[in-house]
Amino acid sequence: MQLDLNQLCELLTVLDKTGISELTLKSGELELTIRKGIQAREPGTVAVGHPAVTTLAPTIAETFASNTTASHPALDQNSGSSLTDPAPSAPAAVLAAVEPKWVSIISPMVGTFYRAAAPDEPPFVAVGDRIKVGQTVCIIEAMKLMNEIDADEVSGQVMEILVQNGEPVEYGQVLMRINPDSGLLGL
Repeated sequence: MQLDLNQLCELLTVLDKTGISELTLKSGELELTIRKGIQAREPGTVAVGHPAVTTLAPTIAETFASNTTASHPALDQNSGSSLTDPAPSAPAAVLAAVEPKWVSIISPMVGTFYRAAAPDEPPFVAVGDRIKVGQTVCIIEAMKLMNEIDADEVSGQVMEILVQNGEPVEYGQVLMRINPDSGLLGL
């Protein structure tokens, strides 16, 4: 099966309009996986039993758009299938304004995000708070188990909390962005 640029653009547009978060297309030697709303990780960053901390990388749509629009001017037209003009709710639009030195605390599992240990307790952290390596920043409930998520590899100031209390989260989803203290990344 051959997949040309127009078909790929149409596929991305349709995927963006649906509730599908991941699509894998296999045909012969071609294998294409598209994940919506999950940021690409730096090579070598791995989460094993605790949240990974990684610097921000462009999303698939951002990378695709920057690599194709220069050689394919048709993508710049307002045809409705343009990757360079995403909908206002597109994650790529949000990621463009993020400071490059910030690091992200990534969800190590699928579950429900909670900012506090109990509904009547204060949140573990709030925007503007300073955190230390090993400090609990949130809880993810998975299969009726409460999993404390720690800032295992970063100390600094909480700049953004991207998930609301009680919202479901996916594996690899960015939970918070931290402005690290200089020289205190425990990598």
